[in-house]
Amino acid sequence: MAKKIKFTDKTTKFLEKIMDLSGEQVTLCEQCGTCSGGCPFVEEMDINPSQIMRLVMLGQEEVMESQTMWLCASCYTCTIRCPRKLDLSKVSEALRQVKLREAVDNIDIAEIDAAEAVKLPTIALVGNFRKFTG
Repeated sequence: MAKKIKFTDKTTKFLEKIMDLSGEQVTLCEQCGTCSGGCPFVEEMDINPSQIMRLVMLGQEEVMESQTMWLCASCYTCTIRCPRKLDLSKVSEALRQVKLREAVDNIDIAEIDAAEAVKLPTIALVGNFRKFTG
């Protein structure tokens, strides 16, 4: 069953916020899927990059529950391949900023198994603490 999308001030404000933070004109996306086709992490994502762009274009804040924004490696493959030259890494960064401003911790340090933590490079831990904690 198709989902009906109703545009409201709230959905419009969300779209405008992401466009302001990212500096990208998200509404120019033609939904060709080239970004998803070239993304090296697409298999790990719960929502692919073109779907992220669509949800943002529609002002759907449910995109904030996706883990995709945290998986973007900012490799710019999507930008290079995009016929509109939209920079999805900037959109992902804007989504991360909005999420972090909610000041909700996304990981619990106590949940990291000590045996696994010693295998991680220090920069991975520092990067994740910066990304995932408020």
